[in-house]
Amino acid sequence: MNTHFTVTIHDDNGMQQYNLHNFVKKAIFYAVIFLASISFIAVMTILYLNYEVDAIDVKRIAMHKNYQEIELKNKELNENMNATLETLLTKKEELERVSQSLSDIETLIGLAPVEEMTLQERVDIAKLSSEDMATLLQFIPSGSPVPYAGIGGDFGRRIHPITGKVEYHAGTDMKADSNTPVHATADGIVEFAGSDGKSGYGNLVILQHNYGFKTYFAHLNKIVIKSGQFIKKGDLLAYSGNTGLTSGPHLHYEVKFMARVVNPILFIKWDALNYKEIFEKEKEIPWQSLIKATAHIKVPIPTQAQPSLLSAHP
Repeated sequence: MNTHFTVTIHDDNGMQQYNLHNFVKKAIFYAVIFLASISFIAVMTILYLNYEVDAIDVKRIAMHKNYQEIELKNKELNENMNATLETLLTKKEELERVSQSLSDIETLIGLAPVEEMTLQERVDIAKLSSEDMATLLQFIPSGSPVPYAGIGGDFGRRIHPITGKVEYHAGTDMKADSNTPVHATADGIVEFAGSDGKSGYGNLVILQHNYGFKTYFAHLNKIVIKSGQFIKKGDLLAYSGNTGLTSGPHLHYEVKFMARVVNPILFIKWDALNYKEIFEKEKEIPWQSLIKATAHIKVPIPTQAQPSLLSAHP
C-alpha cells in the first residue's frame, strides 16, 4: 500500500523533493476545507450583521423622526395648555370681578345671595330687581328737580314768611337762584302750565304721573312746556323765579299721592343708592302693591339722572 506522496519543489538551487505521509495530505485538505468554511461563515455573518445594522439604522432614523414629531406635538400641546390656562385665569378674574360687582348690586337693591345659587341665578334675580328699581325710578318722582343747594322751607306746619300766619306747608322750598333750570322728576303728562294767581303759587307747572302721583313746581320765572304735553324724566320744564306769594327766588316743590301731599324730601333723596330707604320712611304709600303692579313693566332705556341734580342730598 502506498502511504506516502512526493512533493517536488523547483527553485534557483535546483529541484528538491519531499516525501509526505498521506495523513498529512488529508490533514491539509481538511484544514483547507475548515478554513474555507470558517471564511464562508465569517463572510455570511458579516453580511448578516451589516444587514441588521442597516435595519437598526433605518429603525433608529424612523424612531428619531417619530420622536421629533412627538416633541413638536408636545410643544404645541404645552402652548395650547398654557394659552388655555391663561384664558381660564383671565375668565376667573373676570368672574371674580363680575361676582364682586354683582354683590355690590345685590347690596344696593337689598338682596341676600344664597350660597347654593349659581352665578347665573344671582344675575337673573339681580336683573329682575334692578329692572323693577329702574321702572319705579322712571315712573315715580325721584331725585331733585334742581341742583341741590339747600332747603329754605321745610314740609309741614310753619309760620308763613309773608303773612306771618301758622299754616301747613304742603311742599319743600328748595334754594335756587332765578332762572335755575327745573327738570321733571318722573315721566308724566303736563296737567297745568301757567299762572295761578289765586293760590299764591305764581307761575306753576303740575305734572300728572303714573299710579296716582303728581308733582307741583311753583314760583317759576319762565315755563317752557305746555299743558297736555308728554314729559320724560329729566326733561326741562321751566326756570325758577319768585312769582306769586314769595319772599325771594326759590322753587316750591310738592309731591302728591292720590291727592294727598307727602314729604317731598324723601323723594328728592330717592335714587338707586338709597333705594330701600323710602319704603321704610314713607309708610302711607302701598309700596308692595305698587311694586307688584309694575313688575311686568320693563323700561328699555331708563333715563339717566343728571349728575347736577343728584350729586348732593340734604
